Amino acid sequence: MDHNYLLNLLKCFSEIMAENRNYLIELDSVVGDGDLGLTMSDGFAAAYKAALEFVGEDVGKLLYNSGKAMSAAVPSTMGTLMASGFMNAGKLLKEKTELQLSDIYELFRAYMDGVSARGKAKIGDKTFLDGFYPAVESLQTSVQNEESLVSAAQKASAAAEQGFHNTTTMIAIHGRAATRGEASRTLLDPGAAVAMLMMKAFEKSTK
Repeated sequence: MDHNYLLNLLKCFSEIMAENRNYLIELDSVVGDGDLGLTMSDGFAAAYKAALEFVGEDVGKLLYNSGKAMSAAVPSTMGTLMASGFMNAGKLLKEKTELQLSDIYELFRAYMDGVSARGKAKIGDKTFLDGFYPAVESLQTSVQNEESLVSAAQKASAAAEQGFHNTTTMIAIHGRAATRGEASRTLLDPGAAVAMLMMKAFEKSTK
């Protein structure tokens, strides 16, 4: 895999966020201000556009530039968090031109670390991380088992979806949902939905 695979991955991210814009708006309108669908569709579209315009084969720089473009396009809380993920992954993969499954794992792990560092959230706080972390763990296992990219992506997608649904067992710690206290427990977290959609897009990118 090379930078062309990342172009396809970013395209899949952009497409799935556009396709699920109204779904994210609906989820976010329950616990937030309802703009998540617009933020994510516009933000990932900007990231993909920047990737298309990037000249060169350095996958790290491609990801970093995509993150910068996303940050400029959607300077909201969630937009900044997602952009931070791209930029952190870009720093880790700087100067790489070829990718193995282990690099894809590192990409997503670095993405998660970038989001976590920026947002100061932890696993179990009912956020994006609770959908993303199970997928990253699944990818690590797939690398250890020397699985194919297709198999790894399928399992990561399933893990993220389960993580998303598991947010109905958690109390929100951050954002407007946190003001609901115990009443937030049964609600699905919109951020974790974004994580699930990213992993569904990852699965699609391998087909």
